[in-house]
Amino acid sequence: MDGADTSQPRRRQITLEGRGPGAVAAVELGPEQQPIDIVFLHANGFNALTYRTILGPVAEAGMRILAVDQRGHGGTTLQTHTDQRTSWYDLRDDLLALKRTLALEDVVLAGHSMGGTACLMAAAEAPEHVRRLTLFDPVVLPPEAIRARLSGEAGGEHSPLVAGARRRRAVFPSRAAALETYRGRGAFRAWTEAMLADYVQAGFRDLPSGEVTLACDPVWEASNFTSHDHDTWDAFRRMRRPVRILRAEHESTARVEDHMAELSALGIGVETVPGTTHFLPMERPDVVQAALLEAVRG
Repeated sequence: MDGADTSQPRRRQITLEGRGPGAVAAVELGPEQQPIDIVFLHANGFNALTYRTILGPVAEAGMRILAVDQRGHGGTTLQTHTDQRTSWYDLRDDLLALKRTLALEDVVLAGHSMGGTACLMAAAEAPEHVRRLTLFDPVVLPPEAIRARLSGEAGGEHSPLVAGARRRRAVFPSRAAALETYRGRGAFRAWTEAMLADYVQAGFRDLPSGEVTLACDPVWEASNFTSHDHDTWDAFRRMRRPVRILRAEHESTARVEDHMAELSALGIGVETVPGTTHFLPMERPDVVQAALLEAVRG
């Protein structure tokens, strides 16, 4: 591997024990000859390749990174079922199966948004072989909101996020057309051209008609916005590994501000990154890179 560009992604297809039919798609960065240092999970509606330019410098610093397309995203072909789905425990269990299948040892689990939450729940369930967690604006409802959901007193069907996902345009004439449509709009305003191109490249699949369609079906994306009957606070309380949360300053999905004392008592670190929104990794890749390197080396 001498002279190889370790920042370039290597594509993998991984069949998980007991989670088929289908397989998990992933991109790998960094030196092939060493064990995996970091497993990274993306946000709802995104894919692993979206984070290539963010994770690349970490790989160039000598870290081997496995960035995974979660169920219903990117090139992953695991089946998706939205009927009677109420939680993200399926995503947690996919990650646990990945850890078993690859016999991962001493890894850092890291993720953005939904991906961070899946990492949190997986590490609480099976902490062995996990070194620590570094989570970028994970989705964490306040404990009182979780209690309300679990008791059937609250729901998310009328959320603007759900409505937006369900009306999202799924089919475009080509990836180039999708790229042109997204460029400079909405959440993509702060993205570099390379980030957006990577998102589009892996975020669509080809249709027999010659058109392309979103790899993450809008119905599945909406299901991820409504299926919150999982207990992240139970995961915090059972956690036996160091956790560092970097949350956005504006409109964070880590809604922990009224419960900082409890998190501190549990040994969970929370930091707010100034000037950022929920798209913190795209806005401050330098912060993400420094945090991941610290997690592996710390």
